[in-house]
Amino acid sequence: MKPFEILDISGDIGLRSFGKTVQEAFVNAAIGMYSLITDTGKIEEKKSIDVSLENDSLDSLLVAWLNELVFHFDAYGFIGQKISITESDLEPATLKSYRLNAVLSGEEFDPDRHESRLLIKAATYHRLRIAKVNEIWKIEVIFDI
Repeated sequence: MKPFEILDISGDIGLRSFGKTVQEAFVNAAIGMYSLITDTGKIEEKKSIDVSLENDSLDSLLVAWLNELVFHFDAYGFIGQKISITESDLEPATLKSYRLNAVLSGEEFDPDRHESRLLIKAATYHRLRIAKVNEIWKIEVIFDI
């Protein structure tokens, strides 16, 4: 199973990520998003950041998760290479609040070393989908570029 695939959307860009768990699909969506920004194979694990989020729906948590990573890139130049979800409550239909704590390892984007691909403005709710299909979690998300 591949972790993600790029979706060509007119005027924007989309991503479909996969995982054996919803947590793995969230991680793969983030790694896929980073691959839209640069070649993730050239990112070094020089520093780590912690991300903690809570939201009232799984869809909202996913959008907040990806937009938090966009914020860290835009504000601090941080681009992740390795992502570990350290704690989560993500199982649908069992919670009133969805929670995610993660540690991201990476470095500051260096235009001399890192290829510039797309400038992602935000993850959107347009055609957003999170579903478990045949024991595999699938996420579809579109980004404003």
